[in-house]
Amino acid sequence: MATVELTAQNFEESVLREGITFVDFWAEWCGPCRMFGPIFEQASLENPDITFGKVDTEAEQVLAASAGISSIPTLMAFRDGVLLFREAGALPKPSFDQLIQAIRDVDMDDVRQKIAAEEANSADSQ
Repeated sequence: MATVELTAQNFEESVLREGITFVDFWAEWCGPCRMFGPIFEQASLENPDITFGKVDTEAEQVLAASAGISSIPTLMAFRDGVLLFREAGALPKPSFDQLIQAIRDVDMDDVRQKIAAEEANSADSQ
Protein backbone atom coordinates (compact mmCIF):
# COMPACT_ATOMS: atom_id res chain seq x y z
CA MET A 1 0.00 0.00 0.00
CA ALA A 2 1.42 3.36 -0.96
CA THR A 3 1.54 6.27 1.44
CA VAL A 4 -1.57 8.39 1.92
CA GLU A 5 -1.78 12.15 2.30
CA LEU A 6 -3.04 13.14 5.72
CA THR A 7 -4.81 16.45 6.24
CA ALA A 8 -6.67 18.12 9.07
CA GLN A 9 -9.81 16.45 7.70
CA ASN A 10 -8.58 12.83 7.84
CA PHE A 11 -5.72 12.83 10.36
CA GLU A 12 -7.69 11.94 13.49
CA GLU A 13 -9.70 9.24 11.74
CA SER A 14 -6.48 7.71 10.40
CA VAL A 15 -4.54 7.60 13.66
CA LEU A 16 -7.44 6.54 15.89
CA ARG A 17 -8.46 3.49 13.83
CA GLU A 18 -7.53 -0.07 14.73
CA GLY A 19 -4.15 -1.22 13.51
CA ILE A 20 -0.83 0.52 13.02
CA THR A 21 -0.38 3.95 11.45
CA PHE A 22 2.96 5.66 10.86
CA VAL A 23 2.88 9.40 10.20
CA ASP A 24 5.71 11.35 8.58
CA PHE A 25 5.55 15.13 9.08
CA TRP A 26 7.66 16.61 6.29
CA ALA A 27 8.16 19.53 3.89
CA GLU A 28 9.42 19.70 0.31
CA TRP A 29 12.27 22.10 1.20
CA CYS A 30 13.62 19.82 3.99
CA GLY A 31 16.73 17.87 2.96
CA PRO A 32 16.43 15.14 5.63
CA CYS A 33 12.74 14.80 4.73
CA ARG A 34 13.65 14.18 1.09
CA MET A 35 16.21 11.57 2.20
CA PHE A 36 13.69 9.77 4.44
CA GLY A 37 10.80 9.95 1.96
CA PRO A 38 11.87 7.01 -0.23
CA ILE A 39 12.58 4.88 2.87
CA PHE A 40 9.08 5.65 4.18
CA GLU A 41 7.52 4.90 0.78
CA GLN A 42 9.41 1.61 0.45
CA ALA A 43 8.28 0.57 3.93
CA SER A 44 4.69 1.28 2.93
CA LEU A 45 5.05 -1.13 0.01
CA GLU A 46 6.76 -3.79 2.13
CA ASN A 47 4.12 -3.59 4.92
CA PRO A 48 0.71 -3.43 3.19
CA ASP A 49 -1.12 -4.17 6.47
CA ILE A 50 0.11 -0.88 7.97
CA THR A 51 -1.11 2.62 7.10
CA PHE A 52 1.68 5.05 6.19
CA GLY A 53 0.55 8.67 6.08
CA LYS A 54 2.40 11.85 5.22
CA VAL A 55 1.59 15.35 6.48
CA ASP A 56 2.98 18.21 4.40
CA THR A 57 3.71 20.74 7.13
CA GLU A 58 3.62 23.62 4.64
CA ALA A 59 0.12 22.77 3.42
CA GLU A 60 -1.11 21.65 6.86
CA GLN A 61 0.38 24.29 9.16
CA VAL A 62 -2.53 24.20 11.62
CA LEU A 63 -2.36 20.41 11.89
CA ALA A 64 1.42 20.50 12.36
CA ALA A 65 1.08 23.15 15.06
CA SER A 66 -1.66 21.25 16.88
CA ALA A 67 0.56 18.15 16.80
CA GLY A 68 3.38 20.19 18.35
CA ILE A 69 5.74 19.71 15.41
CA SER A 70 8.78 21.92 15.90
CA SER A 71 11.29 20.15 13.66
CA ILE A 72 10.99 17.91 10.64
CA PRO A 73 10.95 15.21 9.69
CA THR A 74 9.01 14.01 12.71
CA LEU A 75 7.83 10.43 12.75
CA MET A 76 4.91 9.20 14.83
CA ALA A 77 3.63 5.66 15.28
CA PHE A 78 0.10 4.91 16.45
CA ARG A 79 -1.37 1.51 17.21
CA ASP A 80 -5.06 1.09 17.93
CA GLY A 81 -5.35 4.84 18.45
CA VAL A 82 -2.48 5.06 20.96
CA LEU A 83 0.64 7.10 20.23
CA LEU A 84 3.55 4.73 20.87
CA PHE A 85 6.45 6.60 19.23
CA ARG A 86 7.30 10.18 18.36
CA GLU A 87 10.71 11.40 17.33
CA ALA A 88 12.22 14.04 15.09
CA GLY A 89 14.89 13.09 12.59
CA ALA A 90 15.27 10.88 9.55
CA LEU A 91 15.86 7.19 10.19
CA PRO A 92 18.01 4.92 8.05
CA LYS A 93 16.13 1.96 6.58
CA PRO A 94 17.46 -0.66 9.06
CA SER A 95 16.42 1.50 12.02
CA PHE A 96 12.99 2.15 10.52
CA ASP A 97 12.52 -1.57 9.86
CA GLN A 98 13.41 -2.28 13.52
CA LEU A 99 10.92 0.37 14.66
CA ILE A 100 8.17 -1.16 12.52
CA GLN A 101 8.82 -4.56 14.09
CA ALA A 102 8.95 -3.07 17.59
CA ILE A 103 5.54 -1.44 17.08
CA ARG A 104 4.18 -4.77 15.78
CA ASP A 105 5.53 -6.51 18.90
CA VAL A 106 3.97 -4.14 21.46
CA ASP A 107 1.59 -5.86 23.89
CA MET A 108 -1.42 -3.57 23.52
CA ASP A 109 -3.27 -5.18 26.43
CA ASP A 110 -0.37 -4.13 28.66
CA VAL A 111 -0.39 -0.62 27.17
CA ARG A 112 -4.13 -0.25 27.77
CA GLN A 113 -3.73 -1.42 31.40
CA LYS A 114 -1.00 1.18 31.98
CA ILE A 115 -3.12 3.93 30.42
CA ALA A 116 -6.08 2.97 32.60
CA ALA A 117 -3.89 2.97 35.71
CA GLU A 118 -2.47 6.41 34.86
CA GLU A 119 -5.96 7.78 34.25
CA ALA A 120 -7.16 6.35 37.57
CA ASN A 121 -4.20 7.88 39.41
CA SER A 122 -4.82 11.21 37.72
CA ALA A 123 -8.51 11.15 38.68
CA ASP A 124 -7.63 10.24 42.29
CA SER A 125 -5.21 13.16 42.63
CA GLN A 126 -7.77 15.74 41.53
